[in-house]
Amino acid sequence: MEDSVIRQIHRLREMTVGELRIEWERLYGSPTTSRNRDHLWRRLAWEIQARAHGGLSDRAKQRLEELAPDLHARARTPNVGGDAAVPAPAGQPPRTIRDFRLPVVGSVITKIYKGHELRVVVRDGGFEFDGAMFPSLSALARHVTGCRSINGKLFFGLTERKR
Repeated sequence: MEDSVIRQIHRLREMTVGELRIEWERLYGSPTTSRNRDHLWRRLAWEIQARAHGGLSDRAKQRLEELAPDLHARARTPNVGGDAAVPAPAGQPPRTIRDFRLPVVGSVITKIYKGHELRVVVRDGGFEFDGAMFPSLSALARHVTGCRSINGKLFFGLTERKR
C-alpha cells in the first residue's frame, strides 16, 4: 500500500497544472480556483496519504479545533467559489473576507506623487479619492498614474517588492 501511495505522489509531481486541477476535481468532487502548481500537488499528495492512512487522528482534530476553531472548519473543504462571504452562525450577518494587507475601513492612506499629496480613504466598498470611489487600489493607481499595469498595494507602500 505504501508503495502505491508513493507512486501516486510521484505521478502528481510530473503533472501539469491542468492535470492537477482535473485530479483535484476527481478527488475532492469540486473544481479548484487555484492555479498554483505547488499548492495543488501538496494538497493532493496530502489527500492521497490521508485516504490511505486515515488522515489526522481524532486527538489532533480536537486540538486543532481548540486552537483555531475557524481554521479547522475551512481546512476540511476546499474553497470552490468566488463568494466573498464566509458562512456565519445562525442569527449573525456573514463576514466579508478582507485582505489583511489593507488598512481598516476609515483609515487614510497618504502618498506624495509628483509633488502632490494623495489622500485615499478606505471605505467599506472600496477606496475614495477626490470624491470618487475606486474598487481597488490598483484601479486608483491606474487612474492617478495613467499606467495600465500597476500594483496598487505596491504603489501606496502597503507591500514591498519581492525580488
